[in-house]
Amino acid sequence: MMATEDEREFAAELARLQQEHRDLDVAIDALQQSPAPDLLQLQRLKKRKLMLRDRIAFIEDQITPDIIA
Repeated sequence: MMATEDEREFAAELARLQQEHRDLDVAIDALQQSPAPDLLQLQRLKKRKLMLRDRIAFIEDQITPDIIA
């Protein structure tokens, strides 16, 4: 069983990462709507979003206890 201190830290980080992920969604969408999107910036944002998604999945795995079926 994970200590509640760790759980709180993970939950706080998870909330921050999910917010950043949503913000990136909005930024990417806005950039794609632009008449001349900065493709390099778009690529960077998408890469960052993928990194966030991986980190979010990792944290969710830490928070959620493994249930062996």
